[in-house]
Amino acid sequence: MLSTSKQQKLFVALKNYRRQFLDRGLKELDESGTRLMINSFLSDVLGYKQLEEIKTEYMIKGTYADYVIQVNKTRHFLVEVKALSFELSEKHLRQTINYGANEGIEYALLTNGKSFEFYKIIFEKPISSRLIFTVDLSDANGLKIAMGYLQHLHKDSVIKNSFKPLWNKCEATDPYNIAGIICSEDVLKAIKKLIKNKYNEKCEDEVILSAVHKIVTDKMDPALIKPFKAARAKVKKEKKDEHDGSEKQIVIADQ
Repeated sequence: MLSTSKQQKLFVALKNYRRQFLDRGLKELDESGTRLMINSFLSDVLGYKQLEEIKTEYMIKGTYADYVIQVNKTRHFLVEVKALSFELSEKHLRQTINYGANEGIEYALLTNGKSFEFYKIIFEKPISSRLIFTVDLSDANGLKIAMGYLQHLHKDSVIKNSFKPLWNKCEATDPYNIAGIICSEDVLKAIKKLIKNKYNEKCEDEVILSAVHKIVTDKMDPALIKPFKAARAKVKKEKKDEHDGSEKQIVIADQ
């Protein structure tokens, strides 16, 4: 993440971008005009150097991605731009993901200059993607929230591997992972204890799990809920204290 002072500079840059492009009523702007906006966004807002770090018309298997952001010879993410007059669609996303998959680039930003959708490409069979965040810079009230997300795309963050904690949080709060936690043994034990205390009833795991499934599987595929296993703690002994001869113990999470 950016420092507080750099976050403030980013927030000012976002306000300037919004004032320069989105407050002018350019609703019918075509794709070439929108790309001029994104040139400014990538350089003036996110801090990348023109030409050197912002690679335009990047060739991928006979076709061209709009931009690839490359710093220190590492391709961090690609950017696909659609006209400001278009709403971003599933078709646009498929095109963007295909570019990334064909080139082995894990992250992609899809934008129309107003809406920004950031994805991780999942290299499995079949290739898929996961939305990490979406922001709308035309919403003045949501600009601080947008800054909180977009700081991870700033050059100063990207070169420090900012995508890893961003993706980790996305995975941690994925509905299927949360469902797996709810269906875990630890949570079932807690529910059984609460039922015993309140209703003085003893329930089998299968009964409680069946009730939980009715809650978490309403719009979810139960087959995709992965069992959750909490990290186990293990004790590691340190050397004896030189002063009193006692041994210290530290608890380490066993992942």
